[in-house]
Amino acid sequence: PPPSANLTVNWYLRKNIKCPYRVYAFLNNLELDHSSKFFYSATENIKSHAEKLNLLADQVICTAGSKDDLLIFIDSDAFPIADVAQYSYKKLKKYSLVAVQRRENFGDPQPHPSFCVTTVGLWESIQGDWKKGYEWKNLRGESVTDVGGNLLKKIEEKGINWYPMLRSNKVNLHPLFFGVYDDIIFHFGSASRRSYCRFDSIQDGRDYDDESFSVIKKLWLFQKYKRNRKKTENYNRTLMKRVILQIDTDDNFFTQFLQT
Repeated sequence: PPPSANLTVNWYLRKNIKCPYRVYAFLNNLELDHSSKFFYSATENIKSHAEKLNLLADQVICTAGSKDDLLIFIDSDAFPIADVAQYSYKKLKKYSLVAVQRRENFGDPQPHPSFCVTTVGLWESIQGDWKKGYEWKNLRGESVTDVGGNLLKKIEEKGINWYPMLRSNKVNLHPLFFGVYDDIIFHFGSASRRSYCRFDSIQDGRDYDDESFSVIKKLWLFQKYKRNRKKTENYNRTLMKRVILQIDTDDNFFTQFLQT
């Protein structure tokens, strides 16, 4: 994340959670020690995003005061922009789980960990799992799996009634990054990873290796894809720097995405 990310996320949590809460965080591979800012932190050298989430959830379950306690998952580059506690309690009166669903990513149907809320009891009872594995067909007819895939399988098998938080942007600087969901959560989308995603690769012509193409056509399309990708990565980095600056200097930066 950008240098100010930990301070920014904590500030938005304090502003938008109007009840007592604890933050459990994974803080591996950071230059500075931010552990004092969180109730619990882990620094094990684990790369898998899903494994980190699962381990933190296990820690929460072990220390929770009640099965009815809220369990919120939130990415390091996501944070609430409105009263998320009131929102969560209201939604959980009708649904067992609430989570971001990124349909804009060629129809991804699974709960996404940029934000997800349920209860400690529900997560424990279904043995919640953020790992990928379970596949679905995207809008291009491709078999896809991603983080949250196994959770989607458990939800479907157990008939869990869940509420998908959809993208509410009126203005999109990027089709996937810089998303606001249900007017409650902002998700940067690329602050802790490269400035390029699956959506970009498809738009840039990733399908250069079609078996029906000749070798010459494949080579030409591959070179075109490489040029497109470099251009897109540079453009995305420019957008990232711009939005990071806005986050650091304007508490209401997110309104630009909600107003036409």
